[in-house]
Amino acid sequence: MAFPQTRLRRLRYNSVLRDMVTETKLSVDDLIMPLFVCAGTNVKNPISSMPGNYQLSVELLVEECKKVVAAGVRAVLLFGIPAEKDEHGLVACQHNSIVQTAIRAIKKELPNLYIVADVCNCEYTTHGHCGTIIDGDVDNDSTLVTLAKQSVSLAEAGADMIAPSDMMDGRVGSIRKALDEAHFEKIPIMSYAAKYASGFYGPFREAAESAPKFGNRATYQMNPANSNEAMREVAADIEEGADLVMVKPALSYLDVIYRVKTEFNMPVAAYNVSGEFSMVKAAGANGWIDEARVMMEILTSIKRAGADIIITYHAVDAANIINAMK
Repeated sequence: MAFPQTRLRRLRYNSVLRDMVTETKLSVDDLIMPLFVCAGTNVKNPISSMPGNYQLSVELLVEECKKVVAAGVRAVLLFGIPAEKDEHGLVACQHNSIVQTAIRAIKKELPNLYIVADVCNCEYTTHGHCGTIIDGDVDNDSTLVTLAKQSVSLAEAGADMIAPSDMMDGRVGSIRKALDEAHFEKIPIMSYAAKYASGFYGPFREAAESAPKFGNRATYQMNPANSNEAMREVAADIEEGADLVMVKPALSYLDVIYRVKTEFNMPVAAYNVSGEFSMVKAAGANGWIDEARVMMEILTSIKRAGADIIITYHAVDAANIINAMK
């Protein structure tokens, strides 16, 4: 019916009713907190472009995880900054590599914290690219060997989920095969299925010390102009055995999140990346926006677009707000 019989504002006048008819509700269970672990002892290096985030040595990382758990966030995503790097990223495959060491330490203190291990070589290679360089570019198939070894090593250390972020063709299948052969068939894979060559990753390069020493990542990460290609990437990862698929970044790719959820109807993660986080922090620090309100609006929009899981540096702050509203 038309106005005046239909008055949509009737559903908005009372806060109780507004809550009742809220279509999208953000939960603490939706959130994963990314953390950065580095070599050394008693190390807490501030990440200048990501206020409130740090490179943490293992024992301080464990303490940070306790704060994450205290806020009600039940999962973390780990990135490692090793003491040494090599040409192929093989250091990431070692039993005592930085993330493997961190996983064991966390599980000893917090056995129920769900640990997602990022799998990529950019933090571990001397050149900063995501795989083995041959003829000036990342060689796809030789990189698959390293990624599979790294995944098995992380599973052996106690990782609950493997999350390959390299964007090599065929990496989900190679990792799934390697995990199954090592009797880790119960370990799920969350693939960075639609990962774009984005300018929003800038602060992460500082955090993970992973900026490429030459060129860029346009030959393996996706063109930001493409949406149909993302559907092909997602379909390929699902066929190879991905249990969850991710869209990264989130805020400028809400349409892609929506398409993935609608077309594939499977669990979808979205990564609210460093640049998205840092813009909110900078604008909030300058008094240009209500930081907490904008943070929650952004996270809700990502959930509304179709994301089941949101990886975000806002996770603890958002969880505290959600908990306070209960």
